[in-house]
Amino acid sequence: MFNNNRNSKGESKTIMPSSNVNIIGSGTSIQGDIVCEGDIRIDGQVHGLVSTKAKIVVGPEGEITGDLVCESADILGKVTGIIKVEELLFLKGNAFVKGDVYTAHFEMEPTAKFNGRCYMEPEEGASNSVSTNTSSAKETHERTFHKEEATTEEEI
Repeated sequence: MFNNNRNSKGESKTIMPSSNVNIIGSGTSIQGDIVCEGDIRIDGQVHGLVSTKAKIVVGPEGEITGDLVCESADILGKVTGIIKVEELLFLKGNAFVKGDVYTAHFEMEPTAKFNGRCYMEPEEGASNSVSTNTSSAKETHERTFHKEEATTEEEI
């Protein structure tokens, strides 16, 4: 009487929990920022910030021109921009990343390519949570870049 998990023949149905996965499919092009709470998979093109408190997967055909901010990321496609990952950044397959990376852990397969700087120590005064502020990655980059530039000039 109270069991709603059976069909008209009395057989049990399996109810799958809903998941919060966002997908930008192949052939889709987005101009602008994407901010979400759940996992996101990008198989199309994005021109702008992609930010989530969960995982980002950039598929083999995926391409991002802009910054990434997330908890963890698997990249198989192309990313040009600053990447801030709280936990693990994994470059797989024929991934191509051009830009600076801020992450706690970094893994890269031999076929992947990375052109940029990698910072694996926490920033001074940085919080432990991922920020979804659209300008945070750029501000971090500017602070780090100008700090290193000043240090280099002082050494000369």
